[in-house]
Amino acid sequence: MLHLRAVCPPDKTAEALDILRAHAGTAHLIVHRGAAVEPAGDLVEADIAREAADEIVDALCKLELDHTGGITLEALDTALSDAADKAEEAAPGEAADAVVWQELLGRTGEESRLNVTFLAFLVIACLLAAVGVLTDSSVTIVGAMVVGPEFGPLAALAVGLVLRHRQLIRQAGAALAVGFPLAMVVTLGGTLLVRATDVFGEKAFQLQQHNEVDFVFSVGAPSLVVAMLAGAAGMLAMTSAKSAALVGVFISVTTVPAAGYAVVAAVAGEWSRCLQSVGQLLVNLLGIVAAAAIVLIVRRNGQRSPVGMRPLSRG
Repeated sequence: MLHLRAVCPPDKTAEALDILRAHAGTAHLIVHRGAAVEPAGDLVEADIAREAADEIVDALCKLELDHTGGITLEALDTALSDAADKAEEAAPGEAADAVVWQELLGRTGEESRLNVTFLAFLVIACLLAAVGVLTDSSVTIVGAMVVGPEFGPLAALAVGLVLRHRQLIRQAGAALAVGFPLAMVVTLGGTLLVRATDVFGEKAFQLQQHNEVDFVFSVGAPSLVVAMLAGAAGMLAMTSAKSAALVGVFISVTTVPAAGYAVVAAVAGEWSRCLQSVGQLLVNLLGIVAAAAIVLIVRRNGQRSPVGMRPLSRG
């Protein structure tokens, strides 16, 4: 179940209530008259089945509540109610299969913003990847995969392309275009410092002797297959609210590790491996976006087209 809260101008409250009453997926309908201060109006609350959310929110948006008031959605972990159970049973489809497009836009929009936190995570992940390469540690490489925040912008790019949402495409593209070069430049500085101070020893830069992390730069058809499978799984997880599966996605692809390996290989003078790592990075980025977009297109078939929708604030 999802909890819906709508701030309604007084002259729109009756219509909003009619929409909610008419849908079988609604439970626990509450109205607080005059409760909203800014913008002024009434506060309408309801618990709605996930599979009904898209239709209900669309109907409320046609009342222009997203402009004259406000609409928010939040997930309910537990709802102990016969009315809620009946609403879930009455709503068409299965909750796990339902795509709440406004929720997806809000989530990907938030996770693709170019901010200090995103850049910090990407830089740390790239530095971890470089350490993993220098120490020939696959465990450290996996750690870099988990820390890397790049799937958010990649998912947002896929959503933006499928829904033709230019703002989301620009936002995600900026995060990737600025984030990866910055992370690689910082990693270059760190790698040069390590070499100058000989912290890890000279053997750390003899990449030919490193066998545990060869998978990072070995680009080929398997790289594309893994990237596409990971992208598909990631988008399925995001659209079905099964976020636990995202951890598996993070440790399946070698985007950040490839960026870190490219920097270390350049410092070590291994230009062939450097170029292969860059190729690995590009293959993973394109594969993830392509597969995620395909999943969205498939899931959109038979549903209302969400073109023109805008991201909701996630608070």
